[in-house]
Amino acid sequence: MSAKILVVDDDRGLRKSLSLILGDAGYEVLTASDGEEGLTLALSARPQLILCDVRMPRKGGLAFLEEYRKAGGEGLVLVMTAYGSLDLAIQAMKAGAYDYLPKPFGADEVLLAVRKAEEREQLRREVVRLRDEVRADRRFGEIVARSPSMVRALEVAAKVARHPSPVLISGASGTGKELVARLIHRQSDRAAGPFVPVNCGAIPETLLESEFFGYVRGAFTGADRDRPGLFEAAHGGTLFLDEVAELPPLLQVKLLRVLQDGQVRRLGSTDSHPVEVRVIAATNQDLESLVQEGRFREDLYYRLAVVPIHLPPLSARREEIPELVRYFLQRHGERLGVGEKRLSPEAMQALLAYPWPGNIRELENLLERVLVLSEGPVIGLDDLPESIRHPAPPRPLVAVSDHDLSVKRHLADLEKVLIQRAMERAGGNKTQAAALLELSPRALRYKLRDYGLE
Repeated sequence: MSAKILVVDDDRGLRKSLSLILGDAGYEVLTASDGEEGLTLALSARPQLILCDVRMPRKGGLAFLEEYRKAGGEGLVLVMTAYGSLDLAIQAMKAGAYDYLPKPFGADEVLLAVRKAEEREQLRREVVRLRDEVRADRRFGEIVARSPSMVRALEVAAKVARHPSPVLISGASGTGKELVARLIHRQSDRAAGPFVPVNCGAIPETLLESEFFGYVRGAFTGADRDRPGLFEAAHGGTLFLDEVAELPPLLQVKLLRVLQDGQVRRLGSTDSHPVEVRVIAATNQDLESLVQEGRFREDLYYRLAVVPIHLPPLSARREEIPELVRYFLQRHGERLGVGEKRLSPEAMQALLAYPWPGNIRELENLLERVLVLSEGPVIGLDDLPESIRHPAPPRPLVAVSDHDLSVKRHLADLEKVLIQRAMERAGGNKTQAAALLELSPRALRYKLRDYGLE
């Protein structure tokens, strides 16, 4: 599509000459006989380039330029001026003109000036495009988002940040649930307050109540002083409950009461204290299924999941892998002092083809390892582990019959097989098996008991 050029000059002969020169070169040419007519035409036709004389009746070039820019005009303006009016051309450039063209000029001079202006405009657009692209990748802080599903999830996070509503973030381990929670906190009006993360599956069940609600001196043996709990520590800020599905039933009841009443009572005390806390919960499990199975309170689920956000696995957002790779190589390369490194095309292709069961966390750990072990500035295919270069083909874990297509029954069978394999690989060590399964030790104990595998 040819560029549109507006010629504004009171000299009829010059307008005709420029129309012929520019028209023969393939441009669409519009003309105006003075600044007043030119301004109307410039704002309605929106040309990419304007050739405007400095001295004209009714409205001169400087007034035209000032009013055109004030009205939001974005086209490049080249002012045309006779030799004796060079000072006006300089004033016009200070006011926002791109360049000036001294009269008299030949056809070659006009076309050269126009093409230079076109190249400059193309370069400006490319810079804007690249800046917008980078901003689109980085507009969510440390979180790279290119896939539509991830962008949508983070747009919801940005919207809900302005409100105090509870948020439930779901997604597989390693997808960045805590990063999203921190993003919500930073973009909220609580950003100056504390962000208190707690892994609900890592605290021994006997200590959960005292950790969450605190205790007073003498509440139990060893309680030699008053101690605030996590809710009080997060007052005025955000409490992030990771692995919320691991909370035992008794604590689920007490958590619900705090969310409803906004009051906490320390262990061993008869007094309640008001707390003003925004709760963000996260889980890698299907909480709705746990509710149906009676393993998670329905009323607590609906209290936590006012705004649900689901983070897709890395295998569903492969277009983000190259940007994640660049980010992690730069971040860990600087930290480790190994200099700038990049992946070869073959190595990048292998990363794009790998299924990434451990999601972003697995990718980050892999890149840190190869940064340390690889030689030279380029990380090649041979620098990657065998499991990445030649991933084992997936094998069926559970035999499925055409006569039994129950999803619930087969999911239970699959979970049982995975637990058995993890226990075998860990040599019976439950802590190691829980890490392989990405479960808390307490959750694994429950499942071993449920499946009769103890």
